[in-house]
Amino acid sequence: MKRKIITKIGAAFIALFFVVGCTDILDEHPRNIYEPGFFKTENGVMGGLTSLYAHLRYIYGQAYYYNTCETGTDEYTWGQSADANFKDHDHSGEGQLTPSTSRSDVIWNVMFTNINTASGIIENASDVGLSDALIGEATFFRAFDYFVLVQTFGGVPLDLGSGELKFNATPARISVRNTVPEVYTKCIFPDLNYAVDNLPVDPRLTGAVTKTVARLFLAKAYLTYGWWLENPNNIPTYPAADRVDPDGHDPQWYFQQAYDIAMAAINDPGPYGLQETYYDVNLAQNERNSEHLLYADHTQESEYYNGGSLTYGSGGAPDNFAVWMVTCNIYVMNALDAAGDQVQSLWRSAEQSYGRPWTRMAPTIEVFTETFADKTHDSRYDGTFVTSYRGNWNLDGAAPDVDVLYNANGQEVVPGDAILTFLPDDSQTPNYSGTFNNGGNMGGGEISGRSDYVIAPSGISRRSYPGLWKMGTYRTDNEGGLGQPNAGLTRPFYIAKFSELYLVAAEAAVKGASGSMSARELLNVLRARAGKWRWDNGNNVEKVADFSAEMVAATPQTIDIDYVLEERSRELFGEGYRWYDLVRTQKWSEIAETFTICGTEVSDHTPVEYTRDIPDYLYLRPIPQGQLDALEMTDAEKAEYQNPGYN
Repeated sequence: MKRKIITKIGAAFIALFFVVGCTDILDEHPRNIYEPGFFKTENGVMGGLTSLYAHLRYIYGQAYYYNTCETGTDEYTWGQSADANFKDHDHSGEGQLTPSTSRSDVIWNVMFTNINTASGIIENASDVGLSDALIGEATFFRAFDYFVLVQTFGGVPLDLGSGELKFNATPARISVRNTVPEVYTKCIFPDLNYAVDNLPVDPRLTGAVTKTVARLFLAKAYLTYGWWLENPNNIPTYPAADRVDPDGHDPQWYFQQAYDIAMAAINDPGPYGLQETYYDVNLAQNERNSEHLLYADHTQESEYYNGGSLTYGSGGAPDNFAVWMVTCNIYVMNALDAAGDQVQSLWRSAEQSYGRPWTRMAPTIEVFTETFADKTHDSRYDGTFVTSYRGNWNLDGAAPDVDVLYNANGQEVVPGDAILTFLPDDSQTPNYSGTFNNGGNMGGGEISGRSDYVIAPSGISRRSYPGLWKMGTYRTDNEGGLGQPNAGLTRPFYIAKFSELYLVAAEAAVKGASGSMSARELLNVLRARAGKWRWDNGNNVEKVADFSAEMVAATPQTIDIDYVLEERSRELFGEGYRWYDLVRTQKWSEIAETFTICGTEVSDHTPVEYTRDIPDYLYLRPIPQGQLDALEMTDAEKAEYQNPGYN
């Protein structure tokens, strides 16, 4: 199939939500182009469909929304260069989440606009003879956006000004929130079921949604709603609603539906499937492979189709710049040349292990000592992180022009040799004191006989930590040089993977669903794959090994929800799932309450345990202050509109 990148949103295709209508988009373009008649034309409908895909770039890869999905969980805390955007979401004493500081405003401000576009397409589909399959794309995205919103904020408005699920052409200044059950049963489930029934098995374009994609999100929606109905820890919802399903089903019915639909996708996958090794899933040279179901697309071939500059990064949407937040500044690493002068040994380059460092988010020590405890058999640690940074001063654009430098213990290193390495465990204790220039300026220690500076897991700090290889920068137009490491990434930002179907089905099985595969069998499909190696990132060498038997044998005989969550983190670490996983299962305060990390100074390798304050009201994000300010409602009505705990 010929690949076609879906281009950026055209302003004429953006329908208006009640508050979004007061943005610059409204000021710059006449309102009459947004009337329902616009979607009665073929150009209008096709442009609207294009915008449904393009809107993903304004959310996924947008670093401040990414932060809301990861910071404050057991995966990430704030990093050395973090500002309030990140500290406010960590709940560990450095900030406070408020309607003005919550960066979930990113999805509120984008998704309702997209929902309205989808409604315009659906409402006028018959007038242009739109096929059921194309209508299915619109219903998928309307449900997709509502599903993200309801998980984030609780009940949200189905009526944007012209009636429930109706296209609205006139900005409205009042709003009423529907309850969680209403959002699911009136929109999410019907829309996704329509998509499952009518979307094709094969995508009409590379990256377009299909039956399998819709099945994944329908299974996830059923699973999430089942948890919501069960409410095991009595977490409050808003607007207030009884935990009773309008269709009369109990939680168990929804868990079984989640299992059955996930299994239907696994057994009838169409063009999708698991990659042979975990390394291949996120290898940049293997982009858009059969495991990736949905992504916000980018390209280095054209700025127009990329949605952003190819030479500089704006630090804002629609750039893909999320991974910068979890990249620490390794480019302060210095070695010595033959004359004894300090020389920069690591340079920013557009390669998967490098890229642009913002140091806003740092992984906790427990990520390396608990989540990824098995680094020998399980390839997912090696396929997730950059654990060895290798000298690249020989690339065009770097300096100096020398073949040899002198690194830890005064030993020689050449380009390609490890300069800084994060050790797999604490079996060796690096000498962090007295090393050259604070361990090359990253606080690395020395171990006798090694030419690379090293940091043990217990020494990981808010300043110095492994980067996220799986999401790293990659371009093919470097031409032997450093390339464009400061531009937004031209890689897709992945939103959904085929592997998650196994995780969803396993979670549903833990909740009592039954079928042809148990939770243990489902997880072991992924764990067996994780035991297969073909490359060792950390040592930068080929490694052909199969530890599938060891991985399967190590799986507990009895699977509980905690183990499913551990496997989700090992499989999907750092990809923007974690806050939603912990909120869905009501495990956030239990799993992420305490964590350990060293400080912000370069020489700080003393772990400190932190405790987060996660009261129940934080399980919903606040309605953005900008939304409340734009409503023509009384202060009392605005207070009632806001989620409790944030007034």
